Amino acid sequence: MPDFVTSQGMLLLTAVLGYLLGSIPFGILVTRAMGLGDLRSIGSGNIGATNVLRTGNKRAALATLLLDGGKGALAVLLARWLVGGEDAAQVAGLAAFLGHLYPVWLGFKGGKGVATFLGIFLALNWQVGLGLCLTWLVTAVVTRYSSVAALIAAASAGLWILWRTDGSLLVLALILTVLVYVRHSANLARLKAGTEPRIGRKKA
Repeated sequence: MPDFVTSQGMLLLTAVLGYLLGSIPFGILVTRAMGLGDLRSIGSGNIGATNVLRTGNKRAALATLLLDGGKGALAVLLARWLVGGEDAAQVAGLAAFLGHLYPVWLGFKGGKGVATFLGIFLALNWQVGLGLCLTWLVTAVVTRYSSVAALIAAASAGLWILWRTDGSLLVLALILTVLVYVRHSANLARLKAGTEPRIGRKKA
């Protein structure tokens, strides 16, 4: 864990800002802007990039991926700029992740947080973030399952952190990893049943 040196008031401020950034549903905004319909009525109904890809529009999926990752990174970077402490940066990252998973604007029904997870760690420590991105990419290419790539990347976070840092990110990584697995519970059930759709597969 980082040393908590920031005042409670400033930590609360960064948490609120982080949550508000994280809660922006870019998947829905992008698909509406491109005339692709309501994302929540497409495929799994999830608001993330994988479900956007099921519309058949790769540009929309890429934009959603970058924007969802970017909001996690921005929350961390803003906290560093406004406050300066790594404790505030981690609090902002956690809040942004919770905002994506449980956005108030959508009745607390959000995405699964993978892109935001990657963006947060890229901003906290680019070496760890890059390692997680590579883990996700290699797993996705080999298995063609976005969910498997997400789960393996999240599970590898602790290893990357121990290798490239002093370990102060471990508690945050554990919390986010548990949340990723909770949000992928339905995917785990479909993987076990052999019904999980592969990357790029459209669903009506």
